Amino acid sequence: MSNSLVVLVTVGNLEDGTKISETLVSESLAACVNIIPTMRSIYVWEGETHNDSESLLIIKTTEAAYGALEARIKQLHTYAVPEIIALRIDRGSDQYLAWISESTTPISNT
Repeated sequence: MSNSLVVLVTVGNLEDGTKISETLVSESLAACVNIIPTMRSIYVWEGETHNDSESLLIIKTTEAAYGALEARIKQLHTYAVPEIIALRIDRGSDQYLAWISESTTPISNT
C-alpha cells in the first residue's frame, strides 16, 4: 500500500479551482491537480435543495502533506464548508506513486 492520496474538492467555478490548484502545486502540497471544469451538483444545504454548476478538483498528494493541504484549501475556498474527501491509493504505477511522493513536501507533525 502506498502513502499517496487522491483528494476530491468541489468549487463554484473554474477560476476558483484554478487558483486553488496552482497554489497547492506551487507550494508542493500536491503533485498534480486535474480540473473537471463543469459538472452538476444536486444537494441539500441549510434545508434547501440546490442544483448548481461546479468544478471538480482531483488532487494527488501524500498522507504526510494532507493536513497542510486541507488547511490551505480551507483558507482559499469560498464555501463555508468545502467538500474535501481523501481517498487512499491502494495500488498504482510504482513510478507515478514515487513521483507523487517526490513532488510533495513532507509535513512534520512536530
